Amino acid sequence: MPVNVEIKASVRDSARMKVLAEALTGAPAQVIEQEDIFFAVARGRLKLRIFSSDSGELIYYERDDQAGPKQCRYSIFRTSDPESLRAVLSLSLRVRGIVRKRRILYMAGQTRIHLDEVEGLGSFAELEVVMRTDQSRAEGIRIARELMAQLEIGDSDLIEQAYIDLLLASAR
Repeated sequence: MPVNVEIKASVRDSARMKVLAEALTGAPAQVIEQEDIFFAVARGRLKLRIFSSDSGELIYYERDDQAGPKQCRYSIFRTSDPESLRAVLSLSLRVRGIVRKRRILYMAGQTRIHLDEVEGLGSFAELEVVMRTDQSRAEGIRIARELMAQLEIGDSDLIEQAYIDLLLASAR
């Protein structure tokens, strides 16, 4: 499975974060509307990410809940019929919940910088260092830490859980 080193952080000043990301990448951002349907599975996490009626991805991933850079192993299946896939998955697996977000995506070398506005939660930043097979976990952590500094993300801003877990906790 491919591997990322990731961080997730709360964002207090979205406008400032956007300026920092644009200055860092020097390239235009891509705006993506996403709906993630999470399904209950025995291990890891399984979500169907819907971009539009004819574009989606089924994503399985394993990642520890911890603040700071963490390794994530994942597998992606792309589909041109996400609603049919959603129907089949919903018949066979319990839906844990749905996360809706507006994502601004920047690329900085091998790192995806996400500025997310998550419905019901607020503003967040995610860094995904897409690891090459010849790179160590330590190198991925170093890259993430360097970008955190450039984006003014401090350790106190870091979040352990996935958006779905934060949403479910806030609904209790």
